[in-house]
Amino acid sequence: MNVAIPKTKAEQSLSEAFEANAAKLPGSAAVQAARATAIGAFNKLGLPHRRVEEWKYTDLRVNLKDALPPAVSDAALVTAADLAGALGGLAGLDATRIVFVNGSFRAELSDGAAIRGLEVQPLSRALTAAQDKVAEGLMRTSGPEGDATIALNTAFMTDGAIVRVADGATLAKPLLMVFATAGAAAQLTSVRNIIATGDGSAATVIEAHVVLDGAAASGQTNALTELTVGQSATLAHVKIAAGSGKSVHLANWNVSLGRDATYRGFQYTSGQALARNQINAVYAGVGGKLDLSGAYLVRGTEHVDTTLVIDHAVPQCESRELFKGVLDDRGRGVFQGKIIVRPDAQKTDGKQMAQALMLSPDAEFDSKPELEIYADDVVCGHGTTSAELDADLLFYCMSRGIPENEARALLIESFIGEALDKVEHDGLREALSRSANAWLSAAKG
Repeated sequence: MNVAIPKTKAEQSLSEAFEANAAKLPGSAAVQAARATAIGAFNKLGLPHRRVEEWKYTDLRVNLKDALPPAVSDAALVTAADLAGALGGLAGLDATRIVFVNGSFRAELSDGAAIRGLEVQPLSRALTAAQDKVAEGLMRTSGPEGDATIALNTAFMTDGAIVRVADGATLAKPLLMVFATAGAAAQLTSVRNIIATGDGSAATVIEAHVVLDGAAASGQTNALTELTVGQSATLAHVKIAAGSGKSVHLANWNVSLGRDATYRGFQYTSGQALARNQINAVYAGVGGKLDLSGAYLVRGTEHVDTTLVIDHAVPQCESRELFKGVLDDRGRGVFQGKIIVRPDAQKTDGKQMAQALMLSPDAEFDSKPELEIYADDVVCGHGTTSAELDADLLFYCMSRGIPENEARALLIESFIGEALDKVEHDGLREALSRSANAWLSAAKG
């Protein structure tokens, strides 16, 4: 006998919010139909809970108590100085910038000059242009057997960036996509990005999710980025999610790699009450190379979950994953990494490592590495570790006259430095290091 599970307050609120705001959300008739299909899928799925294996350690039914009203338009007054303050070290990067505030494109804060080989436009324009291909893409990612967070993104998304890098183009500077939260009212912001790099191209794309001074600290973000890396193309992709310690950040990356493509992804997360970073990568052509890495910093009762699936669907591809977390107080880190090697994916080379540094006996780290191998000519491995600061190294530093707090910060910085070094852009890597150091300087002694 099937027993109906009653909806939680958050689930009910999300369904009611869609009904109340559907007419205000951008999109042609086809897009509106895709939204309706998505919310229908969500109503069947509900928020994921611990009985769903992929969500065993991050129970949204329990942790997401309330659903905030969706941001459907933006009237917040935001200046370039406000944005620079929120971006911190990222503000000084020499980059092409496109800015969204509360999920809406802001032309006055974005760069308007054309860049050869690069086409960037707001998703909202495509949604309202009656382009059936856009609607078809939404349908593919919000089917009834899909992920509830993706279904919600499809239902509520207001904007995002469509990025195309031309065949053979090499971008001289990164593209910085800024998603800023502003205003005193806490809202649910849903954005989607579609990034495609042409054959033989090379580019760096940065996603920065930041909170402006004076903005509500308890905002919620649902972000999805779809990436297609062309044949023999190289794409470096970095996401920064920095909050105030009270926000919720749900993110998905869907990555497809073409023949001989190279994709390097990095995620930096701090100041999130609850964060779930999901990555799904599929090799669509032989010879692809993928390098995924990240660093997350957790304190208080913050919770950061990194869940990824790497699908080696074709032969002769390589994957590397390295994620490092620093956990203080009663913070919790989760890592779930699955590598799938299909029957025809011979000569696969896949390695994965997750490590956590525990600064408190009350912190928790849950790790579930998985290998599903259906081919016999492969080299695959995974590992996970968790440890406290080395007391001998700490004593050594202090014996050289370094104060304890500074010594602890140096050792922690060294721990996450291996992950940060994966970021190849010098200015970006330095900005992330400064952000991490600011967090570390507040670590308790």
